[in-house]
Amino acid sequence: MAKISYKDSGVNIDAGNKFVDLIKPIVKSTFTKKFDNQIGSFSGLFPLPAGYKKPYLASAADGVGTKLKIAFMTGRFDTIGIDLVAMNVNDLITCGAKPLFFLDYIATSSINPKQTAKIVKGIASGCRQSGCVLLGGETAEMPDIYRKNEFDLAGFVVGIVDKDRIINGKDVNSGDIVIGLASSGLHSNGYSLARKLLLKKLKFNLDDKPSPLRRSLGSELLVPTKIYVNTILKLNEIFNLKAIAHITGGGLIDNMPRVLPGKLKVQLDTKSWNMLPIFKLIDNTGMVDKHEMYRTFNCGIGMIIIIDSSQSSKVLNKLKKLNERAFVIGEVVKRSKNDSQVEFVN
Repeated sequence: MAKISYKDSGVNIDAGNKFVDLIKPIVKSTFTKKFDNQIGSFSGLFPLPAGYKKPYLASAADGVGTKLKIAFMTGRFDTIGIDLVAMNVNDLITCGAKPLFFLDYIATSSINPKQTAKIVKGIASGCRQSGCVLLGGETAEMPDIYRKNEFDLAGFVVGIVDKDRIINGKDVNSGDIVIGLASSGLHSNGYSLARKLLLKKLKFNLDDKPSPLRRSLGSELLVPTKIYVNTILKLNEIFNLKAIAHITGGGLIDNMPRVLPGKLKVQLDTKSWNMLPIFKLIDNTGMVDKHEMYRTFNCGIGMIIIIDSSQSSKVLNKLKKLNERAFVIGEVVKRSKNDSQVEFVN
């Protein structure tokens, strides 16, 4: 009987080693002068930064969902890693925590060293944008689990925040102002609905440029998720940010209540910001009702900040200096027992 090897079974250790060699300089690009780590160790070590009186560690874990399908269909893998970091650090920053380090997990049918290195290059870019170190990760080659040439991504981030700078929504009051920070597009949520509507129902090709898009549908769907870390950290140094909501899965409808006391609700003016072209395209089909739009997509608002009304103009001025597109999109009001916590006007 012929002998069999691990490679015969679908796992190529040599390809895995080649991949590690390819990404070493990419990973090191996220290191700071004060930090050095041995790539390839069994674990990553990270020194806790000084200057915190009562430090709390914060963590988040997330993936990029079926946005990966668009990457598979287009063969473009250079930005999907940015999405992975963004989804994690945008969750983390809602409590005011500064990202310290990031870990990634890539599971695939078979390792393609150059392709997988492109993914890690995107992850490293996201880490640099967020000011965190790519501390480690795992690349798992699992034949028979994933389809040929497909993979899944997951990430994990750890951050730190001083106790007196934690943002948790407990001080939100009636009369507070709701500020929305513009998104870059779909970000990494709602792709199952978007794909079914645009690609299956309406039969668009990813090379098409349907109105009102200004680029191909494929390019639009792969726009990287915007990272808000630096903006939020700078605001939190100056202002009292009462609550922050990352508009991720569940859209505006499901994410706002996560940071609101039960006795309060927000009233959002849908005319206070303009929907981006990708959302107009989806909305103009008439095949997705408004409630579903606001519960599935960010609809142009990627992050929401709640502040005291007295700080509104100063916060908006600071956001303008930070080159953030921001809008006053609503206010916090008292809520009756049976009211929804998110109401839309106009």
